Amino acid sequence: MPTIDSAAERAYAATRTAILDGTHRPGAMLSENELAGRLGMSRTPVRAALARLQDEGWITIYPKRGALVRELGAREIADLADARLILEAMGVQRATSEVRRALADRLEPELDAQRDALVARDIDGFVALTIAFHRSFVEASGNAVLVEIGDRLADRQRLLLSAHRDLLFDRVDETIAEHRALIERLRADDPAGFAEALRAHIMDTHGPELGPV
Repeated sequence: MPTIDSAAERAYAATRTAILDGTHRPGAMLSENELAGRLGMSRTPVRAALARLQDEGWITIYPKRGALVRELGAREIADLADARLILEAMGVQRATSEVRRALADRLEPELDAQRDALVARDIDGFVALTIAFHRSFVEASGNAVLVEIGDRLADRQRLLLSAHRDLLFDRVDETIAEHRALIERLRADDPAGFAEALRAHIMDTHGPELGPV
């Protein structure tokens, strides 16, 4: 028989995943009773899981009403965009010419998979692909600390992309073209041009409501 601690961990993991993949959309109100029934457990571990999620900033608990799934505010989205721009541009700048060109060759074939996911409206598949795509720019630096910082931002990025899935599905060609432009700057061994293309990709096209894709 599972302990309360293990049940709470399971409730936490399942609810957190459902928030990040958009199953529980921003603005949704979660019920302890409904979550407990869905997960096949009592309310006690669910209550513990929700308290932990509130501590991490994913929900806001309203006693006797439920738990509200938080939306990222405009300032949080802007801060996320700034942080990713700095990390990814720095990663490419710190890479050697050989690493930049090899990365371009490796990423080029991935564009077809990204397009296929968007066309199929497979948000989970696309989110995984695009987060890995952008992580590659940070990895190019060879700096484990930069990669660790970038990984800490991945869940916020996943939440943001899942919440704006309809916008992503509406601009398939634009997104793939922007990703291709980033690869072309890598292949040209042009870190300054890469930074400008990345800035446009993050700020100009998507705007503050979406941030980096």
